[in-house]
Amino acid sequence: MAAQAAGPSRGQRNKLAQTQDAYVAAVRWSDFEAAEGFIDPEYRQAHPLTDLQRERYRQVQVSNYRERSTGVAADGAVERRVEMGVVNRNTLAERTVMVTERWRWDAEAKRWWQAQGLPDLWQGQ
Repeated sequence: MAAQAAGPSRGQRNKLAQTQDAYVAAVRWSDFEAAEGFIDPEYRQAHPLTDLQRERYRQVQVSNYRERSTGVAADGAVERRVEMGVVNRNTLAERTVMVTERWRWDAEAKRWWQAQGLPDLWQGQ
């Protein structure tokens, strides 16, 4: 338990970097269907996307994705604060949103899951 609280092992960090790179690529290309494959299955089951939510993701284009900070939580999860630029495909209006990602190590599957769901690109709207 103490090792987990201290943060991920070198191998876990390498897998996290690979997983985050692939997730960022999917989000950056606005391929939210592919990005959904990185979401924790438990979260997806508890919070399934509706058809309306899927349609909303189709209406936006991600213009930038910048990691602003990262840290390890007490439970060993990695939390990352991200700034995203989002363009509405219909109005071409761009806005910036701040998103927190929480990455959870799944020891059984030996992989990382993004445990916060897809980014909320409509905060306060």
